Amino acid sequence: MFGHVGPALFEALREAHPRQIVLQVPAGLVRNAHELTARIHEETGVRVTLATRPCFGACDFPSRDEAPRADLAVVLGHAPIPNVPLARTTFFVEMREPGGDAEALAATVASAGVPHRLGLIFSVQHLDLAEPLQAALARKGYAPRLGTGDRRLAYPGQALGCNYTSAEAIAREVEAFLFVGTGRFHPLGLAFAVDRPVWSLDPLQKTLEPAIDRGSLIRRRQLLVASVRDARRWGVLVSTFAGQSRMPMALSLQERARAHGRDAEILSFDRLDPRDLEGRALDAYVNTACPRIALDDSPNYPKPVLTPPEFLMALDELPLEPYRFDTYH
Repeated sequence: MFGHVGPALFEALREAHPRQIVLQVPAGLVRNAHELTARIHEETGVRVTLATRPCFGACDFPSRDEAPRADLAVVLGHAPIPNVPLARTTFFVEMREPGGDAEALAATVASAGVPHRLGLIFSVQHLDLAEPLQAALARKGYAPRLGTGDRRLAYPGQALGCNYTSAEAIAREVEAFLFVGTGRFHPLGLAFAVDRPVWSLDPLQKTLEPAIDRGSLIRRRQLLVASVRDARRWGVLVSTFAGQSRMPMALSLQERARAHGRDAEILSFDRLDPRDLEGRALDAYVNTACPRIALDDSPNYPKPVLTPPEFLMALDELPLEPYRFDTYH
C-alpha cells in the first residue's frame, strides 16, 4: 500500500531532526495510515501524530491549530504548490504510479478517433507517463503537446482541481485534451476550464472515457447564475486553509455586491459542510475557497453557490459567454 514510501523519506526525516511529525494522507489511504505512522516512528524514533482530517490536495495540509506540537509534516499523494507558504517544514510524497503501457494506451487513443492535435494533462501520480506517452502518440501520427502552467503548478502538464493553466497555455494550439489519470474530478474541472473536448484515459484500467459534454456543464451553470440575478442577500465564503484563503478577493466581491445595492456577509470556515449553511437568512453564496465546492457540490447546499466569475455574471459585470473558470493563481 505504501510502497512509494521508502528509505529516502526516512533518511530525510532523520536528517531533519524533528521533535514531532504530523502525517496526513488522502481519504483513500486512511485505512492503512496507522501502519505508516508506526513505521515512521520505528525508523526515526520521533513521535508521529496522524491527522484525522484527510487531505484533498496540497492546499489543505495540516494547520498549526490541528497539530500544534509538530514541527514537520509528511503529506502523501500530492505535489507541493510552489506559491503556497508552509507553516512548517513539509515533505510531500507524490506517490508516483509507474504503471501504464504507453504503446497500448496510445493505440487505445488512436482507435477512438481522438483528434491528432492533442494536449496532454496529468494527475501528479501519472506524470512519469508524460514522456513515453508523448513519444508513443507521435509514432501514431499525433502531435501531442504539454503545456507549462503558472506559479501554482510544480510540473508542466500537471492538473490541480483549481488550476488548469498547463492546459490553458496551449488551448489555442490543440483540437482536444487528453487527461491521464483516474476518476472524474480532474477531467470535469478541465472541461470547465478550456473550451475544447476533453477525453479521460485511465492508465491503470486502460480505459478511455468519451469526451465530456462541456456544453451541458456550462448551460447548467448559466441557468444557476440566471436564477440568482435578483438575489439581495449574499454570503461570501472564505476558507482559512493557507492554500485556499482569498480574503482580499472576498472583500472585493463584498464591495461589488454593495455597489449594486446588495447585502453581502463574509463567512469563514476551514472545511465546509452543507449543514453549515442551513437556516441562514441569505439568498445565495459566492465561494472564494476551492472552486470545486461550487462546481461539483452545489446541489448539496441549501441555496445556490456560485464561483467569483459567476457572481460577477449575476451582477451583469461579466457576460455569460465565454464561461470563465475560477482559476487559483
